[in-house]
Amino acid sequence: MTIKSIHLLILLLITSFTMSQNMQEGFNYLENGNYLKAEQYFESILKTYPENKTARLCYGRAVGLNGNATKAEQLFTTLLKDYPNDFEVKLNYGESLLWNKKYPDAKVYFLNLVNEDPNSFAALLSLANTLSNLKAYDDALVYVNKALNVSPENPNALTSKKYMYLGYAYHKQQAQNYKEAETLLKENLKLFKNDRDTLLNLANLYLIANQLEDAENTYNILAENPENKGLALNGLALVAHLNGKEKEALQLSELAYKSLNSNTKTEDIQPTTERYIQALIWNKKFKTAEQLIDKLMETKPNENWLLALRATLNIYKSDFKKSVFDYKQILVNDSTSFDGNLGNANALKALGMYDSAYTSAENTLKYYNNQKDATNFIKDLNTSFTPFWESKASYSFDNGDNEAFSFKNAVEFPLTTKFKILGNYNYRTTNNTLTSNKATSNDASLGLAYQLLPNLIFKGSLGISNAKAETEDYTQILADVSFNIKPFKLQVLDVGYKREIQSFNADLLDRQIVMNNLYANYNISTNFNLGWFTQYFYTWQNDDNKRNLLFTSLYYNILPKPALKAGLNYQYITFKNQVPSIYFSPERFNAGEIFINVIKNEVVTKPKEWFYELTAATGLQYIEDDSSQSTYRIQGKLGYKFSNRALLNIFGTRSNIASATAAGFTYTEVGVRFKWYLFDAPLFRR
Repeated sequence: MTIKSIHLLILLLITSFTMSQNMQEGFNYLENGNYLKAEQYFESILKTYPENKTARLCYGRAVGLNGNATKAEQLFTTLLKDYPNDFEVKLNYGESLLWNKKYPDAKVYFLNLVNEDPNSFAALLSLANTLSNLKAYDDALVYVNKALNVSPENPNALTSKKYMYLGYAYHKQQAQNYKEAETLLKENLKLFKNDRDTLLNLANLYLIANQLEDAENTYNILAENPENKGLALNGLALVAHLNGKEKEALQLSELAYKSLNSNTKTEDIQPTTERYIQALIWNKKFKTAEQLIDKLMETKPNENWLLALRATLNIYKSDFKKSVFDYKQILVNDSTSFDGNLGNANALKALGMYDSAYTSAENTLKYYNNQKDATNFIKDLNTSFTPFWESKASYSFDNGDNEAFSFKNAVEFPLTTKFKILGNYNYRTTNNTLTSNKATSNDASLGLAYQLLPNLIFKGSLGISNAKAETEDYTQILADVSFNIKPFKLQVLDVGYKREIQSFNADLLDRQIVMNNLYANYNISTNFNLGWFTQYFYTWQNDDNKRNLLFTSLYYNILPKPALKAGLNYQYITFKNQVPSIYFSPERFNAGEIFINVIKNEVVTKPKEWFYELTAATGLQYIEDDSSQSTYRIQGKLGYKFSNRALLNIFGTRSNIASATAAGFTYTEVGVRFKWYLFDAPLFRR
């Protein structure tokens, strides 16, 4: 070898060694996730060594991992043409298919690579990850286990396996196969004991399945690791809220919020702050919640989680228009946002914009297939517009020797979200056991309800009443026309006219007394649990008598679940003419009472559960100038919901308030009610 050749060889060796040492810097960038610097570094290397395979491979990886998947695939396609048999190049080209989410193509490609080299760890793991992305979780687990056989305890393969189990469990959860999802997550915990992600997913599964005790136990396991205590407290606060324990929820979330410090993981700060603000809202500490949201928005004015919190706050305050504004902004930021889509649906429903609420809920399901909250929202909304038949049968009697049997039927047929047809038929037979007077009435009416505006509903019905009494058989017209108005937030006003026949007992039916009523009902709610209801009737009758009736009730909502409220009622009645021998008609009547009411509403009751209501009241009544008389009133209802379409309940009332009956004093009624939804969905959505 000549000296010149030796010098050239030494130069090449030195150059190769120097280049390898320099490329180590780029390798470090890739390994540490600094993909922009890696891209810039290998791009500069390729200017000097454009054909260097290693530099081209690393540059392609840096480009793809830095977010330009399309360009990376092009680079590897070119590299594959230059090195068609290089297995490492093939692997990187396959990975570029994954970056571009070409999962079906990647599946075929990696299957070929596995066939080419069944013991290639990289090919096996890439195929497993591809199958996982295609939601073929059973096959994905087979191949990740093969990868682990090749490289036991490999951390990358173990991490992939963990997330395959999580993805598989989530897939089962979305299909509402909760037991199968639970089994998968517990299997994951066997492999990764007390893994934070798995425990969080398991707790969330229990929340969705309403297994609140299991959720609480899972959060307590999570809290055993001090690093996870804040997240565990957040979860326990939510469990307390779902159990109706709002004060406990606030205590737990406040404890987590106050524990935030400079050592807290960045990803834990937002959920902890979010849960604390939610707990403030649940406890109606609106001012504190608003101040905290406003303070955070000074530096983060357009972040979706803060917009969602403000929207939630306004829903609790019944400022639904403000909520819609925030939800729309969330959707501008991210059209796939779960909070934005379903939150908007709830706010639109509260505003009476039902078609838009349907659309928003269905948008949620486009992005979150079969999501339970969204499907339940649509089911509940469907129930509001599903035709139903309701029937009541009752027996009543009073201390004036009157007794009556009544059979009432009502049918509602919504044809759109704005328009429904109404039908009623009532049969009543009454007699007096002392005088042997008997009478029967049949009432039938047909009507409609139409939503003129989101906050204005018209309702009207017209019918006839046919009565057969001791001395008179006759037919009279019945009418009921009203407007339901929501003039301001937390306020509801009903105004209307009603024409009816006085049919309480046989003597009154025989006298053919027609009552024409102008009425108004006005209810005001507040954000601090106080409410005020007022009712006024002005009545003129065909016997030349007139009546004024005022009823007002001031009440306080003590508990939300079950709903418990107490309050004061006052009633004032005057009649133009006093005809006590015919019906209760004092010149002045005053009554006041205190009451307590507890109710589990049938609307929120789930199938195969009981619902109930009980009201107890006592007070004093004053009839003209007579001495005061003590009063009592007991009303109760107990029912069972057989399914989403059928329910049955019994009910009863006993009262000695004089205005409760035309004859006055003690009155008792017992009965049974059945409600059946005729279809499983609205007619216009079948």
